[in-house]
Amino acid sequence: MRTPDEARRFFYLTVPNSSLLPDKMPDIIQLLPEYLANQIAAGEVVQRPASAVKELLENAVDAGATQVQLIVKDAGKQLVQVVDNGAGMSPTDARMSLERHATSKIRTTDDLFRIRTLGFRGEALASIAAVAQVELRTKTRDQDTGTLLLVEGSQITSQQPVACPDGTSISMKNLFFNVPARRNFLKSNAVEMRHILDEFQHVALANPQIAFSLFQNDLEVFNLPAGKLGQRIVALLGNGYKEQLAQVEEETPFLTVRGFIGKPESAKKSRGDQFFFVNNRFIRSAYLNHAVLTAYEGLLPKDTHPFYVLFLDLDPKSIDINVHPTKTEIKFEDEKTVYAIVRSALKQSLGLHNMAPSLDFAGDVNFGAIRPLQRSGSEKNPFDDGPGSGRPDALAAAASAANQLANPRSASRSSSASAFERPLTPRPTEQAKQELEDFYRSLSRVNLPDVEHEATAAGVAVPKVPVTPLPAAAPAATPPAAAETVDPETGEVLPARPPENALEDQETASQQVAILPGTAAAPELPLRESSTGPGNKVLQLHQQYLLVPVKSGVMLIDQVAARERILFEQYAQALERDVSASQTLLFPRTITFTPQDFAILREVEDALRALGFRFTDFGRNTIAVEGIPADVPARDEKELLEGLIEQFRTGGSMKLDRREQMARALARRVAASAAGARLSEREMTTIVDKLFACTVPNYTPDGRRTIVMLELGQLRELFG
Repeated sequence: MRTPDEARRFFYLTVPNSSLLPDKMPDIIQLLPEYLANQIAAGEVVQRPASAVKELLENAVDAGATQVQLIVKDAGKQLVQVVDNGAGMSPTDARMSLERHATSKIRTTDDLFRIRTLGFRGEALASIAAVAQVELRTKTRDQDTGTLLLVEGSQITSQQPVACPDGTSISMKNLFFNVPARRNFLKSNAVEMRHILDEFQHVALANPQIAFSLFQNDLEVFNLPAGKLGQRIVALLGNGYKEQLAQVEEETPFLTVRGFIGKPESAKKSRGDQFFFVNNRFIRSAYLNHAVLTAYEGLLPKDTHPFYVLFLDLDPKSIDINVHPTKTEIKFEDEKTVYAIVRSALKQSLGLHNMAPSLDFAGDVNFGAIRPLQRSGSEKNPFDDGPGSGRPDALAAAASAANQLANPRSASRSSSASAFERPLTPRPTEQAKQELEDFYRSLSRVNLPDVEHEATAAGVAVPKVPVTPLPAAAPAATPPAAAETVDPETGEVLPARPPENALEDQETASQQVAILPGTAAAPELPLRESSTGPGNKVLQLHQQYLLVPVKSGVMLIDQVAARERILFEQYAQALERDVSASQTLLFPRTITFTPQDFAILREVEDALRALGFRFTDFGRNTIAVEGIPADVPARDEKELLEGLIEQFRTGGSMKLDRREQMARALARRVAASAAGARLSEREMTTIVDKLFACTVPNYTPDGRRTIVMLELGQLRELFG
């Protein structure tokens, strides 16, 4: 590298007509000092303590270690130490490793296209040493003594022999001690520790053959023995996945896909437990995540995300991992082929494990195909409609499940597995019960005799229509105030002229419509009406919208969005007064989270308590929920808290007060849980009244519309 004087002489010798330039031209371009250049380079490599954790753990893996220990104090701000039993370094290599762009991984340009190691840029240690105090102890197996290096701000202050075990121990102390501005931008200990756990999790999942341990402030967080991938997943993510893993194995000449995916019942509101590894390197790829979602199409409950740990092995020449210093972004030479193979491998695995769409049962159950009970030839299953019945698969599954519940002894005799090997059949959820009720209603309509036109007490004509069983999901027809006919081929309701003796009071007429003998009451109608006052009626359309007639036209209200606005303002007022209403659970419920989610829970604990949640610690990463907000239905507290945690995880960058952010998230979750509900007249009236009592009734907290107004002029234009 030329000195400034040498560079100046070179300029005058090589630039044409340089003699015409002023003799005293100011020299303003200079080479940066080494320590300053390292600090600038460290800005991309070491952004927070977790960045150093990632680099040091990957170096330990590349060194061939079989045991790796991570020690963290003060969320990495005070200390990050990684101890491994890998190959170690000689005294010369130890000193050289702290230089910029010094590496043992590559030698030539061609090596960039054959990279199998996690590190290769030669920036990590130099960047860490530039912004922290580093202590390096290392020893190779063929040496009697090791080497101790002390580095402070890129300057080696001491190098001496030392007695130490084989391998390497690197301690990073007082991160950003010489860059106080960057230290001030570090987040709270809970946030920084969450990022450290993420990086530890990525490396530990990618290398189940290596034993890992993690200590935080002298407390053991993880102790993971070497083993198989399935064991590592359970040890890291919890026992809840023990019975929910389905293996994926697909090998092609171009790409090998292996790993595990979660059964649809294990899907969560949060998307945190999703991991892609390409050549054993953790990556993030929205493109590949979309391939996974398409494979699960039709199997997942709404607004849930599947679990997966997938490894893709392919030729390093067909990928580019040198997109960013963090190396979590990747480019594929043929991404469409990768997409197709991943999707095909997952669909095949789902098929092999009989993962067809099923009802949402409560509890942690294995995914076996639901089969009807064995019965003798003289017995007839009341749920068996015979071939060609056209009954939906979901109802068949519900009927079979209900039959097993009604005959547990028969079910146990028909099963070849012992009671200790498979869990008890769980109770159906409310959705399953509703499906069964709808199914019974459809049975009650079978073989009904044709009914001639009869006059009801209200004088409304009932047409003679051939009655056929309806699918459970089909919406019921609206009891007409005027006579209607049904097309026997298409089943469509055709409009007809109103009867001559039609009543003026349609509400009275609808209440007096007679029910045919032998039939059950029809299901709730998609279009319902309610009176909010004389001459002003509120209608509910398809359990989604409220129609409110007004003087200038009609208002359409999204009932879920309206609930969200109402609940948010209630929560905001409670937070402002610092008084929250909480309902106490009859029995406290214990909930265990992943370490990452538990760290987020600690971050938002004050906001959750302000909203009405009551919980206490109940072991490692576990809480006992004793109370929940008064407006929240007491159903699945775990799902609700996971949803709030995911909302905070994805919206954490918003410049909002943490309590307001939790109020928004809770309002949205609670409102969404009531989507599709059939509302009574009083409930519809209450929603309308409370919505217009809000300070901002027209929009939800995140800006979605709650109200759409249709003027009379617009309605006239629609009809020409």
